Amino acid sequence: MLLRDAQGQPIAIRREDYAAPAYWIDTVDLTFDLDPAKTRVLNRMQMRRNPEAPVQPLRLDGDELNLARVLVNGQGASFRMEGDQLVIDGLPDSFELEIFTTCCPIKNTKLMGLFVSEDTFFTQCEAEGFRRITYFLDRPDVMASYTVTLRAAKAAYPVLLSNGNLVEQGELPEGRHFAKWVDPFKKPSYLFALVAGKLVAREQRIKARSGKEHLLQVYVRAGDLDKTEHAMNSLINSVLWDEARFGLPLDLDRFMIVATSDFNMGAMENKGLNIFNTKYVLANQATATDADYSNIESVVGHEYFHNWSGDRVTCRDWFQLSLKEGLTVFRDQEFSQDLCADASARAVKRIEDVRVLRTAQFPEDAGPMAHPVRPDSYIEISNFYTVTIYEKGAEVVRMMQTLVGRKGFEKGITLYFERHDGQAVTCDDFAQAIADANPESELARLLPQFKRWYSQAGTPRLAAHGVYDAQNRSYTLSVVQSCPPTPGQPTKEPFVIPVNIGLLDASGRELPLQLEGESDVTRGTRTLVLSRAGEQITFVGLDAEPVPSILRGFSAPVILDFEYTDAQLLTLLANDPDPFNRWEAGQRLGLRAALNGIAALATDTTPVLNDAYIDAMRSVLRNPQLDAAFKELVLTLPSETYIAEQLDVVDPQRVHLVREAMRAQLATALFADWQWAYEENHDTGAYSPDPTSSGRRALAGMALNFLCLAARSSGDVVWPGKTLQRFKDAGNMTDRFNSLNALVASGHTLAAQALARFHAIFKDEALVIDKWFSLQAGAPDRGGDILPLVKQLMKHPDFSLKNPNRARSVIFSYCSANPGAFHRPDAAGYVFWSERVIELDAINPQVAARLARALDRWSKLAEPYRSAAREAIARVAAKPDLSKDTHEVVTRALAGN
Repeated sequence: MLLRDAQGQPIAIRREDYAAPAYWIDTVDLTFDLDPAKTRVLNRMQMRRNPEAPVQPLRLDGDELNLARVLVNGQGASFRMEGDQLVIDGLPDSFELEIFTTCCPIKNTKLMGLFVSEDTFFTQCEAEGFRRITYFLDRPDVMASYTVTLRAAKAAYPVLLSNGNLVEQGELPEGRHFAKWVDPFKKPSYLFALVAGKLVAREQRIKARSGKEHLLQVYVRAGDLDKTEHAMNSLINSVLWDEARFGLPLDLDRFMIVATSDFNMGAMENKGLNIFNTKYVLANQATATDADYSNIESVVGHEYFHNWSGDRVTCRDWFQLSLKEGLTVFRDQEFSQDLCADASARAVKRIEDVRVLRTAQFPEDAGPMAHPVRPDSYIEISNFYTVTIYEKGAEVVRMMQTLVGRKGFEKGITLYFERHDGQAVTCDDFAQAIADANPESELARLLPQFKRWYSQAGTPRLAAHGVYDAQNRSYTLSVVQSCPPTPGQPTKEPFVIPVNIGLLDASGRELPLQLEGESDVTRGTRTLVLSRAGEQITFVGLDAEPVPSILRGFSAPVILDFEYTDAQLLTLLANDPDPFNRWEAGQRLGLRAALNGIAALATDTTPVLNDAYIDAMRSVLRNPQLDAAFKELVLTLPSETYIAEQLDVVDPQRVHLVREAMRAQLATALFADWQWAYEENHDTGAYSPDPTSSGRRALAGMALNFLCLAARSSGDVVWPGKTLQRFKDAGNMTDRFNSLNALVASGHTLAAQALARFHAIFKDEALVIDKWFSLQAGAPDRGGDILPLVKQLMKHPDFSLKNPNRARSVIFSYCSANPGAFHRPDAAGYVFWSERVIELDAINPQVAARLARALDRWSKLAEPYRSAAREAIARVAAKPDLSKDTHEVVTRALAGN
């Protein structure tokens, strides 16, 4: 129930107010008579009073339900409605409660609860969707055993699926049939799922280490079966990896994945019946890019790993969301890295993960929606499925592994599941288990302080300064940590921060590490554990001033402030054995050039990059020892969003102008090198999404992009012509889309015919058409041309605002991912944003609230952008019937000025 104060404003739910439920539900027996317009739900529950809670009425959550009957122990019972809650007084200590309701899935545009997508029934119950199916104690700490019977017309819905194991199925009169499913494991209501429709399955039987056989199934629409092989292979690899790495076996006779094109999220880990956005299931070389293949592997892994970290052990309350999500993101990151054959591919995965964290989570930590990994309050929990909960939460788990070691962490995971299997627990319980399994570790010693990562919001900063003492042959590194104020948290206590460090000499050779007062000498990387506001670390036995390589592997989610000289950064870029810091050196050089260009009011004809940077990039591009995927990452400039975050006051057009000038300069200065890179990498043979082949395709695509960009200024027609031909001849979607992107991003006249041809070829492939929309809405803005194009795209026959994938492909690609086009001096981008947020809020509040986040950082904008953005946010906030999802986002944004 949405609580409101006397003024009608939503009241926040607070972690400190947690109380155990007044009643427990032991068993749930659900019977569904499925009909798109009127689905009947019979819910029989065996319940008992919680003896440890004060005696009080039973309050069951509901939302948009039609209540027909309430029986207690088979007899009619008196009840009352308080808002959306069903309240029953005077109940015995244990009883059977029967509730009969109806709902209308076909009208459920929120896609929460039971809904219909393309004539198929699906559910989405996390976080609070089950209350849209039946009245229930819809909270994660109420875990029950479920039996589910589905009844429907057989011709329309031949496949009937739910959680657990199929125990009975058969025919019914009037062309109907039924299926009965029993889940052998207790679960909270958010993990309930059902699917009913015309679907086909790819099946694979596998044998576990125990010798037990399991059936794996991937269900899709009939025309998509040829796109499920990679998802199935990813699922098999996930099952094998989790048992090998953590000793966690598949615990069900069957495990099912079902894909739907209408889905608010990426996927959902319902016990034994994962429901996926088609984006993270369907792939073949003609329709999916290398990035799609990689994302499918990661998301399939993520949802499968939830089978233990989320399903077998779940959250006590939604404030503990990172208990399952942070841990499971860490597990899927480790899975993807472990599948890589070599160290370079592992490093690329790590850099990609950090890039997401720094471009999405760091701004969140600095904005009005900043919250701890374990939040203290919320109005709408759906707003806290964030990069802080997921990606920063994963970094907190990664730091635990760093502090106890890989084997120690595996011991901790084993203890965690031994202690808490079948329970709903907290982040504290998880951290305690990892520490208790490693009593001699730094984590155990510093555990209360380490847990500040769960309670304090904001990104810590490390200000480091090095001094070389030639007389004593020593180098002292002084480090001061701080964390800026965030909403509700004006002051912060010091964190526990593991810092991986190495030292290089001026020629780039790794130096031995010996701390003052120690006799041992370390080779390679050493982990320093910082826990005080200021610390000094002295290395001895050094004949010259070293170049410090700090925060190797991005060992903590912090911002490092160290005044590297250009020469030191060039040394690290050319020589650092740590791939992350090698990449980071290039990013720092590029960022420094961008900030200098912005400060100098550079024009699009002013050189922003110096010769040393250009030469360094040429050396990386030509280096035969480096993998193509790593080269592509190093040669990718810092994004406009990341550059903007380094500024106190942001003029988005100036940032856009300078970064575009940097791209143009790289294109022309390295023209011969891009030609060489393309010729060396464009032919990858028979298609395979492996890291090496994918890296070569990525670098060839980058080369085409720069070659077409150079042609824009030179008037060259050869490379744009070659690019168009490659687009036509491509044998896989990655090469085809990279070619199309090169023409579109460079603004070449050939782009129009390529876009038309692309649409004609793939008009019946929804996910591919999403790419077509997204590419155009996210293209570099030239003279304000993108917003009119976006408005035209919204009128296209293939556009639908009700489909989240399609809405994201156009509106989000423009408002959230194209700052140079969105932040217009005439404020038209903000007006468009406000109209779309209000329009979407009436259809799907979750999607609307996500879009509302596009202006989180409005208070950093220079005028006239700042005032115009605030006015647009206020316009949305003033809408009287705004959903609590969007209301929370915009009111926090306005409060953050």
